[in-house]
Amino acid sequence: MGRKLLLDKAHIEGIRYYDTYRANGGYAAAEKALKSMGPEAVVEEVKKSGLRGRGGAGFPTGLKWSFIAKPEGVPRYLVCNADESEPGTFKDRYLMEFIPHLLVEGLLISSFALGANRAYIYIRGEYAWIPDILEQAIAEAKNKGWLGKNILGTGYDLEIFVQRGAGAYICGEETALLESLEGKRGNPRIKPPFPAVKGLWGCPTVVNNVETIAAVVPIVNIGGDEYIKFGIGKSTGTKLISACGNINKPGVYEIEMNISVEEFIYSDEYCGGIKGGKRLKACIPGGSSVPVLPANLLLKTAKGETRMMTYESLNDGGFATGSMLGSGGFIVMDEDQCIVRNTLTFARFYHHESCGQCSPCREGTGWMKKVLHNIEYGKGKMSDIDLLWDIQRKIEGNTICPLGDAAAWPVAAAIRHFRDEFEWHVTHPDEALTRNFGLAHYADPLPAPAPAAV
Repeated sequence: MGRKLLLDKAHIEGIRYYDTYRANGGYAAAEKALKSMGPEAVVEEVKKSGLRGRGGAGFPTGLKWSFIAKPEGVPRYLVCNADESEPGTFKDRYLMEFIPHLLVEGLLISSFALGANRAYIYIRGEYAWIPDILEQAIAEAKNKGWLGKNILGTGYDLEIFVQRGAGAYICGEETALLESLEGKRGNPRIKPPFPAVKGLWGCPTVVNNVETIAAVVPIVNIGGDEYIKFGIGKSTGTKLISACGNINKPGVYEIEMNISVEEFIYSDEYCGGIKGGKRLKACIPGGSSVPVLPANLLLKTAKGETRMMTYESLNDGGFATGSMLGSGGFIVMDEDQCIVRNTLTFARFYHHESCGQCSPCREGTGWMKKVLHNIEYGKGKMSDIDLLWDIQRKIEGNTICPLGDAAAWPVAAAIRHFRDEFEWHVTHPDEALTRNFGLAHYADPLPAPAPAAV
């Protein structure tokens, strides 16, 4: 059994409420941080832990914290990005719904480390029932003296506020989130200036994901040196994975980042194998915006090495033969899944969610959706495949925020690895309407890599 740091007490009845959370070691890390450590020591411990942002980018958290500007007399803010809108990702929802005090405690420690006296939880509008859970946890913590004025007699003050979003995927991008939090339309800002210098209401701000902030609690509890022992290399600690698709046991899993992708998919401890005894065709390992991988590149790298559930291993080979761990939205597809239809579904989503500020994204996402629709529904031409490739190439890297990249990468990866399936849709338009292309060669072993020249 893998060791757990975030979900180790999730099974305890009543852990959602303060008394049970406190009785099981809750707020011990906050007490340690405020009374024994001090802000600088907390930042150093997070740096030492190697914790990387769990929202998708994987940027070192301690380093991000160290960038925050500290002008005299200017307030600082911590904003928790709970706008979990990436298709295939639902692990933050689990944390907030079942262990809300872990997030509250993480916010307290992180705000203390950053010198922030106000923290905001910006939560997606579709999570309609969760703000009430968070508000209750915040009220309980305040009643017990963990929030408000002069916390634990240390002279430190903190208030936490919950802000509901209106259901815009773009507000998961940190600067669009800040615009929305200020009451404006959620359009991304041009950077620089970065939020660490000029963020919420023009003040220094750190934006972190729910899981990232929650992970600060065990780091303070056990220390950065101990935290590093979970995982491999620069992929330290544990990671929450939202597993879904054609698997026997969909759900949220906390993994140590030292297991293989094959173990995660097929072991009974995790996904329990492919549903119905079917074969694995493809997988999107980090949420809908990361490149899809065929089975033979998912379980082994192009070099023939075992693919691990780490940032580095999943990225091995770059986008040519690799993908990303991203937000941990692990979407598994069996032999009966249609890559063209799935790519169309994602393209439709990104077109719908584009804020429209940048013309490559505004126009390009709609164009990709239309071309994919034609291919899927028997009206495609062979030239459409190259047209799709050209459109995504002109979107990627040409927009203010990463939504353009997020829309382009799935299309590029689908064509790169499954071009014969697209071609089959064009050459068999009537048949493609009634059945899927199938597995073809996608699960066949890759040719052994050529030996290095002596």
